[in-house]
Amino acid sequence: MIRLENVCKTFTTKDAVVTAADHINLSIEKGEIFGIIGFSGAGKSTLVRCMNLLEVPDEGAVYFDGHDLMKATTKELRAYRKKIGMIFQQFNLLEQRTVIDNVCYPLELEGLSKKEAREKAKEFLEIVDLSEKEKSYPSQLSGGQKQRVAIARALATNPEVLLCDEATSALDPITTNGVLELLKKINEEYGVTIIVITHEMKVVERICDRVAIMNQGVVEEVGDVKEIFLNPKSETSKRLVLSSDHKSELTTNKKCIRIVFDGISSYEPVLADLVLETQVRLNIMGANTEDIGGSAYGQMLIERPDEKSVEIIKNHLNKKGVRFEEFELKEEKEEA
Repeated sequence: MIRLENVCKTFTTKDAVVTAADHINLSIEKGEIFGIIGFSGAGKSTLVRCMNLLEVPDEGAVYFDGHDLMKATTKELRAYRKKIGMIFQQFNLLEQRTVIDNVCYPLELEGLSKKEAREKAKEFLEIVDLSEKEKSYPSQLSGGQKQRVAIARALATNPEVLLCDEATSALDPITTNGVLELLKKINEEYGVTIIVITHEMKVVERICDRVAIMNQGVVEEVGDVKEIFLNPKSETSKRLVLSSDHKSELTTNKKCIRIVFDGISSYEPVLADLVLETQVRLNIMGANTEDIGGSAYGQMLIERPDEKSVEIIKNHLNKKGVRFEEFELKEEKEEA
């Protein structure tokens, strides 16, 4: 559906040249929900804007349904963009228009009559469960309701692809879950390919099929969400899969052992057996359970003890067939 080949994008600031996308190669299949995740400054928002040429790459090719958008005429590009909807973190609604008039706006630009536009807008408001708010103004809506209006507006042109740029970042956890469920419904019932840009691994774990890990303009890993969770390879992915619940612990340099629970092991008393059989005292830094693809997966982070105890722990976990990995948590540096 969307394919990027050696896409590069740089920005020149007063002090330096910033590389936001560095020879990116990605293929996103029709009908999947694909996540692009990274910390602030990773280049993910720039990358998603390259997909519909809101940001024109300095070099490389951007294919949509087999057509290179970089070679498209202005008229052709406008037609392709109608098939690529987009929603944003800040909703971008027209404050002076009612909910239904916001959804009508792209339909009016297409030349539909007011009556036709309103009929279609009502259909999309029903999809996002906002029919009763059609006469309200954005200022009268909650954040979640505003995002649902933005989704309805994006769906109004019947897109084949929906780009979601940090669409849930401004929402509380409960509202976020509601919006994510709506996106999943749209994907399953209407076949819309969805690309989710986020810095939250929980968002990716909740609805995405595959994910790309970005850091400083580079895609470090691409894979199934379950596999990335179970076996993260890059330092960036290791930090992302760890729960934000123990963020305070993760800002200091510590050697850790990450124990991963999946399927059968999630129902076994792994920790109790570990302590009882090895007699090793453990410092648990954090633990959580995630729903990935409808199945429960869990992880536990323990501080790495002395070398002798580490070998005892590793031998025990290997004998039980439990996944684990050792790594050193490095202090995260904020991007400027």
